[in-house]
Amino acid sequence: MKIILKTIKIHEFIKISKHLPIIDVRTPKEYEKGHIPKAFNIPLFTNEERAIVGTKYKQESRDTALVQALEFIAPKVIAYLDALQRILPSKEILLYCWRGGLRSAGMAKLFEADEYKTTTLIKGYRAYRNYIRLSFEQKAKIIILGGMTGTGKTDILQELKNLDEQVLDLEKIAHHKGSAFGSIEQEEQPTNEQFENNIFACWNKFDLKKRIWIEDESQLIGKVSIPKALFNQIRTNSVINIELAKEIRIERLVREYSKANTELLKQSIISISKRLGGLNTKLAIESIEKGDFRTTVDIVLTYYDKAYIYGLNLRKQQTVKTLKFEEDNPKRNARKVINFVKEKFDK
Repeated sequence: MKIILKTIKIHEFIKISKHLPIIDVRTPKEYEKGHIPKAFNIPLFTNEERAIVGTKYKQESRDTALVQALEFIAPKVIAYLDALQRILPSKEILLYCWRGGLRSAGMAKLFEADEYKTTTLIKGYRAYRNYIRLSFEQKAKIIILGGMTGTGKTDILQELKNLDEQVLDLEKIAHHKGSAFGSIEQEEQPTNEQFENNIFACWNKFDLKKRIWIEDESQLIGKVSIPKALFNQIRTNSVINIELAKEIRIERLVREYSKANTELLKQSIISISKRLGGLNTKLAIESIEKGDFRTTVDIVLTYYDKAYIYGLNLRKQQTVKTLKFEEDNPKRNARKVINFVKEKFDK
């Protein structure tokens, strides 16, 4: 019986992927660099096998490359099916490779023969990457939550989410808090490609006509970069500049970092030593060693406050609205922020 494979375009693939499991048949190396979130990797080839097949295709011919590919695949057919059965109880799956070519078609035929209902993505992962880049160009109703370090922006965002607001927490997705101290007690950062994919997984759930809350960020968050089209929207949309007394911010940051690894704290201080200056760097490190985190935080905030003010001044001032808080209470402050937006922006 001839097997007729079902293929779909990226728009439909994105839509039904919310309900169906996804299989990525590319090599482990390709998958690690970037993949569709929640996709399982069942590689048709190992990294080395794909390199060999590719070399034969370029240097010899398509036919010799195909023969070599079949030699690699044949002994692993049962392993492919076993892998699929172990990870998925479902008999209906989505498949993709890099360009929607022979790899996904070959795996689809194999799984169809084992009574799986398969659907492959036309133009593969490349189509997905193009799609998400374009999605970030769609105009959205973004509200930027700004403010100096220690104003509790991340906690306020979480409270906004608890209030059923749409929140894009870029620092959470990046596994980094965005400063020289941002990697402390965080998971390893994703690749830049995977970071973009993970952002889209959140972005795609939003109603772009309703407000989306995003913390004010530099384009680089640790080692990953916010997609250019999205960053352009972040830089041009309205900003709520939260103000909170420095003493209160120091208290928050002391609570947050006083239990962290002191060696990591000192390394972070050293990483910004040129900006702090030699004397301040020395004082900050000595304060950490003495357990005087208040002095360390005070010194570091002097630098970060200046940097934030500089960045804020680069924005068009008519897009910046300042909101002063008297206390560090994320739950109350989140409600105040919503009321402030309704008053200042929703007119």
